[in-house]
Amino acid sequence: RPIPAIPRRIALVTSPTGAAVRDMIQVITRRWPPADLVIVPVRVQGDGAAEDVVRALAMVHRIPDVDVAIVGRGGGSLEDLWCFNTEAVARAIVACKVPVISAVGHEIDVSISDLVADRRALTPSEAGELVVPSATELREKLRQNAERLRAGMQARIEKFRLRLAALEARSVLQKPENLINQRRQDCDVLGDRMQRTISLRVERHKASLAALTASLDALSPLKVLLRGYSLTQTEAGTIVHNAEQVQPGQILITRLHHGQLRSRVENLSAAPTSEPG
Repeated sequence: RPIPAIPRRIALVTSPTGAAVRDMIQVITRRWPPADLVIVPVRVQGDGAAEDVVRALAMVHRIPDVDVAIVGRGGGSLEDLWCFNTEAVARAIVACKVPVISAVGHEIDVSISDLVADRRALTPSEAGELVVPSATELREKLRQNAERLRAGMQARIEKFRLRLAALEARSVLQKPENLINQRRQDCDVLGDRMQRTISLRVERHKASLAALTASLDALSPLKVLLRGYSLTQTEAGTIVHNAEQVQPGQILITRLHHGQLRSRVENLSAAPTSEPG
């Protein structure tokens, strides 16, 4: 299946605390600042990892606007990467309702997931380069296209001016001044109209890029952490939404904008409930 040229939303099926997810977020947001990312947290090695990945791929299409998924992790031993060699994960990739990019390990690591995915990336960082275009390159192409259009219009205008000059030089014409002046005015109007059209198109594209960038700033998971929020998980990687998910003495991992904390639950308290009126 083809990978969308500019995905609406990208699902990252990987460990939320590994180096791979940080590399993908960094590369994607550098290349395409308006990128909309959603992290689907899974275990990527050990018992239950394959089941996590299978479940994530089975439901990723239900996330609004997701039209491509990246599944993978950083490098490791063959045993560490084994869940990506299982039949269950391979079948889940093939059955996934959106295109899947496999980014497992380093360049020398080749997994079954790489072979069945719609696109293979040698590393998680390369997956980030494959999934979105470069905004800088697109801007340069836009500038080049606008320059070619402007040069073409100027050449056409110059052609009309030369034709008018040739008409002015012909002695056989009787009182051609009115016709020549009219054509000269037509050329000026055409030139002004074409220049305005180019300016409007360039400004429209700039506004679109600015809106997409603002949307990314509002939705980026890194921005949420920057505003003081945190992400708490169990050691198994399960995201903690309420106190009933944990037990006293259990170890929790809390991810902050800078670094993470490892803490032990001392006691639990239920969420406050509103008094009946």
